[in-house]
Parts: sequence; structure tokens; C-alpha cells
Amino acid sequence: MSTPAQHKISSGFGADSTADDVLRGIALTGRLAIVTGGYSGLGLETTRALTRAGAHVVVPARRPDAAREALAGLDDVEVDELDLGDLESVRGFAERFLTSGRTIDVLIDNAGIMACPETRVGPGWETQFATNHLGHFALVNRLWPALAPGGARVVSVSSRGHHLSPIRWDDVQWREGYDKWAAYGQSKTANALFALHLDELGRDFGVRAFSLHPGGIITPLQRHLPKEEMVERGWIDEQGNVLNPAGFKTPEQGAATQVWAATSPQLDGLGGLYLEDCDVAEPAPADGTWGGVKDWATDPEQAARLWALSAELTGVNAFAG
Repeated sequence: MSTPAQHKISSGFGADSTADDVLRGIALTGRLAIVTGGYSGLGLETTRALTRAGAHVVVPARRPDAAREALAGLDDVEVDELDLGDLESVRGFAERFLTSGRTIDVLIDNAGIMACPETRVGPGWETQFATNHLGHFALVNRLWPALAPGGARVVSVSSRGHHLSPIRWDDVQWREGYDKWAAYGQSKTANALFALHLDELGRDFGVRAFSLHPGGIITPLQRHLPKEEMVERGWIDEQGNVLNPAGFKTPEQGAATQVWAATSPQLDGLGGLYLEDCDVAEPAPADGTWGGVKDWATDPEQAARLWALSAELTGVNAFAG
């Protein structure tokens, strides 16, 4: 079965919808969700909404103590340690979870970093590509035994930032000419291509995958950006106040699309699609308008190529052989 075309399905939701809006009437009692970075920014709002709907949420966190503090008072939440930039940490978390014998209904790859100075992890990998993409690639593949039995949904949180760069096949790790924004863009393109190929591989097992742009939201994701740059971009004023003309969503609105992707019956039978504003996104206009999804993020051949490269780099592939 081929991947459906990238066109809106008239969901009835939009940019102003909140996570609670898209969950109205949906009961998640007895469901288990994993939300990486589910204790900060959009991840925190996602965890709150899922638990209000009855789900049990596992929050893997690079800073478990900070996560427990942020999640204090929420029912049906557990925290474990996970550093996506460290493949041994990914392996450790996955092994601990699999040992519990539980299955996963929803896995939201939410954690990420943006526009950081040039840094490297592991064997010299560019940090944004390693954390945003390779860490989640390894995590999903290691958790595959818990995903397949229940026919899970996997949600890869990409960004409209994918417009900034396709995969740089000649220099994926940015050995030359590092650009923090283009490197972020490549990692977000990778998030979309990952979901596309995972859906291709997983659909016969009942596992479907989606990627998405959550919208522009001021959260801790901007922690690497100097105030002067955000003022220059028109995101905040000199006093640090968020400027509404920049079109920012609230965290509750920003979490909506990933929650909709993870739970909505409107997406039953679909997969491999890039979403925005709680609907399927349209292809990006040819005139370069900042919206929709670029063709380089929906190309099955590039998705398969990236999967093969990621498996080679991480040494993990649940579908090998």
C-alpha cells in the first residue's frame, strides 16, 4: 500500500486548537505512552494532556530529578533516565523498559535541541543530528518488541525548520562550514524521513508513524539563542516579552498536533504523513513560501537511504534480515 498524498483531510481542528481540544471524547485509560522530554515545553503539555485523558505516561529524561520536579502532582507518570546523545543511555533505557514486559501504545519522539553552537557527541557526530534524529532512531528500533504487539503509533516531532536544509549526503556530520540553523533544518528533515520509512516498515505489524510541525512556540527549545538574535527575528521585545505578531502558539496549542497524531481516530488507516495545525500538511508551495512540507522530506527513496545510514551509524536495526 502506497503512502497517501500530502493533502488536508479537513479534521475540524486548526492552529488555535489545544491538546485538550483534540482529545475531547477520547479515552486513553489503560494505554501506555512514552514521551521523550515530556517534562518541559511542549513535552510537558503533552504529558499533562495524555494523563488527563487517562493514559499512563513514561517520561525518559536527561535530567530525571528536574523531570520529577516538573511532573510533581501528575498521576500516572513515571520518569526514567535517557540521554539521546548517548547510545549506551538509549540502550539502557530500552532494556529497562523491555524488562518490564509492557507494550507501548504511543511513542512521541518529542525531545530535541535547536540551533546550538557546533558541538559533537559520540564518535564525533554533529549534536543536533545525533540527538534529534539518531538517538530517536536507536530508541524506536530498540523498543520495537514493545511497539509491534499493540499496533502502536510513533510520532516524530519535526519542524517547519526542515525547510532550511535537506539531508546533506556529502557531509551529514557538518565537518565543514557548520551553520547552526541549517544543521537544525537537516535534523528536522531527518525526523520526517524517519517517520516516513518507519511507517513503510511497520504498517504490516499495525504500527503507523507520523511526523509534524507543532508550530512556533517560545519554550526552553530556544535556550541556545541569544536574546539579541530573538529580538532581531521579531520573536521577543527588548524586555523579553513574546511578540504576538510573530505568530507564536501557546504551549497548549503547540502540543495539540502531536497529541492529535498520537490518538486521533481520524488518522486510522493512514501513516507516513507530515502534519501541521492538527491536519495533514499540504506540499510546500513552489514559490518558497514558508509553509507546508518540502518534497525532500517526503521522498521515499531518501527516507530509505537515511534509514540505511542511520542503522549503519547506530548499529541498530529492528528490521535487519
